[in-house]
Amino acid sequence: MNTAVQASMPDGPAAPVVAGLQTFLALDFGLKRTGFAVGNRVLRTAQPQGTIAAQGETRFTKIAQQLREWQPDALVVGIPFHPDGAAHENTVRARRFVRQLQGRFKLPVFEVDERYTTTEALSEGAHDADAAAACIILEQFLRSLP
Repeated sequence: MNTAVQASMPDGPAAPVVAGLQTFLALDFGLKRTGFAVGNRVLRTAQPQGTIAAQGETRFTKIAQQLREWQPDALVVGIPFHPDGAAHENTVRARRFVRQLQGRFKLPVFEVDERYTTTEALSEGAHDADAAAACIILEQFLRSLP
């Protein structure tokens, strides 16, 4: 599994500086559904938190609710790529979503290569594949931290 992590900060791209960041909310972005997971740096584990089936402003309203509930220090978003690592239409959409999150919520956002996370979630028997994929994305990110 690819664990490439790229940091994007509200003030523009930055090196993955995570010192002091402890709690993270991960999002598995999709056009129709977005899965959520929450985790922390100390335990390096994540727990799925469900999926919202919403688009546009409704999606951001529900994300704001999750942010109020969990009060994360940063966000982690899965970015899809083709198996060979090439970008595609959903890669562009997910990166636009990252910029929207930064602009609205003013939190650091870390991008993680999410290839095969949904497949992995389904192979593990997940009932909510989107939330389980968000959990896998967050655990990949947490394992990459020093």
